[in-house]
Amino acid sequence: MNESTNESRDLSHLTLLGNQNTAYNYQYDPSVLETFDNKHPYRDYFVKFNCPEFTSLCPMTGQPDFATIYISYVPDIKMVESKSLKLYLFSFRNHGDFHEDCVNIIMNDLIKLMDPRYIEVWGKFTPRGGISIDPYCNYGKPGTKYEQMAEYRMMNHDMYPEKVDNR
Repeated sequence: MNESTNESRDLSHLTLLGNQNTAYNYQYDPSVLETFDNKHPYRDYFVKFNCPEFTSLCPMTGQPDFATIYISYVPDIKMVESKSLKLYLFSFRNHGDFHEDCVNIIMNDLIKLMDPRYIEVWGKFTPRGGISIDPYCNYGKPGTKYEQMAEYRMMNHDMYPEKVDNR
C-alpha cells in the first residue's frame, strides 16, 4: 500500500480551491471541472456528493427547476475537486434541459473528466404541475466488475418507497 502524505501531493494545478476571486458562470460550462490524484487507487471506496441547491431551466417554459443532485462514484486514478464541481453544477443555473438530460450530462462530463471505476447520478427534482421527476443513471467501467455492479444497481434501483425529505 502506498500511503502518501499531504506534503507529497502536488495541488499546484488546481486553480479554484482557495481562490478568493471565484467567477460564477451562469451558462453551462464543463471546462470549470478540475481533478486531483486519488491517494488510494489500490482500494475501492465511494465518494458521495449531495447537492441540495441545484437549479436549471425548463427548456420549454424557461421556468426554474430545483433539485437535489446525488453523485456517488468509485474513483480510479483521478478525483473531482469539490469546489470545481460546485461551480460546474452552478453553471446549469441558466441552462435549459429536461431533468433526465441534466443528470445524464452531469454523469457524462464526470466520466470524461475522471474515468471512474463506477459512477451514479440521481436527481430528485421538486414537483412541477403536481409531479416530481427523479431520474437516475449509472455507469461501470466496461469489462470490469463495476460494469456488473452498474447493471445490478440499475436493476434493483428504487425498489422501495422513499422518505421524501427535499420537497
